[in-house]
Amino acid sequence: MSLINRRRFTAGLGAGLAAAGSASLIGKAEAAEPLKVGFVYLGPVGDFGWTYQHDVGRKQAQAALGSKIITSYVENVPEGPESQTVFAQLAASGHKLIFGTSFGYMNYMVKVAAQNPGVNFEHCTGYKDAKNLGTYDIRFYQGRYVQGVIAGKLSKNGVAGYVASVPVPEVVQGMNAFLLGMRSVNPHATLKFIMIDSWYDPGKEGDAAKALIDQGCDILTQHTDSPTPLQTAASRGIKAFGEATDMIKFAPHTQLTAIVNKWGGYYTQRIKDQLAGTWTSDNTWGGFHSGMLAMAPFRNMPPEVAALATQTVADIKSGKNKVFVGPLTDQSGKIFLAAGQTMDDNTLSGMQTLVDGVEGKLS
Repeated sequence: MSLINRRRFTAGLGAGLAAAGSASLIGKAEAAEPLKVGFVYLGPVGDFGWTYQHDVGRKQAQAALGSKIITSYVENVPEGPESQTVFAQLAASGHKLIFGTSFGYMNYMVKVAAQNPGVNFEHCTGYKDAKNLGTYDIRFYQGRYVQGVIAGKLSKNGVAGYVASVPVPEVVQGMNAFLLGMRSVNPHATLKFIMIDSWYDPGKEGDAAKALIDQGCDILTQHTDSPTPLQTAASRGIKAFGEATDMIKFAPHTQLTAIVNKWGGYYTQRIKDQLAGTWTSDNTWGGFHSGMLAMAPFRNMPPEVAALATQTVADIKSGKNKVFVGPLTDQSGKIFLAAGQTMDDNTLSGMQTLVDGVEGKLS
């Protein structure tokens, strides 16, 4: 494994390629070199949330495949033109499979994939693909529905708060699913949210958590990457949910559970496919059933609430509960999913409508 410092990456690229070229003749007489696999991260691996959990998956793949592969990662890469440079540099330096782990990388990965037909790329949470560009995602909304059920049972005033990141479909899905979970046990529940326009900004995340608590929210959740909202809630005696990984160490007495993203199995299999020469572009959207999503242990709640949450996970996993089932009404009172209908994946993947009971506007 290697961490590639993105500021030094460009400077060292020429020397690295020269070294690879001079060794190529020797390599022909030796065993096949390890497959180089690259990962590009939006935040630091120490965010204890989204990026941290992706890096857990990378490490699991490295441990499973051993000397067959060499993995490297570049952290703190913004969702802008700089990411395109990083993807191009990874391809140029011999990485044959490259994972980009944030929604805003999508268009930049499309460009780099077109320029490097001999390299395979995978984009997390996006929807654009190509012959050498696949997509993968987790049905996070399933876990947020479970959180909503717990919140509906535990909230004393029926008002929860949601620290949201950016108004892309997966975030909208999450807010809606959380509210639907709450209303499955408390029909009058409401959800307030604050959009911080960033995936990772501990300062803004903390300020949003404080503001939501001040607005009367007595339970919090988040779709941002640091443990700050959870810690802020704990400091105010408010119960809350962790994000992407089990954050219990940051709030041992107030975290109820957390959505846990399980990337290791997916990364291991896709790298195996690359090694075997069987990799093909695919669109994977896994959830509880596939093992790509799990809930952290249910803590700091009565046993009967934990039992209900456990049953809710089982019902979603089996397909009994599909989460987005009509009738669903938007904020204006208009029905946008008829009674008895289940929302299809194409509609879900482009969701920009907030359900009745979610307070606030996306823009």
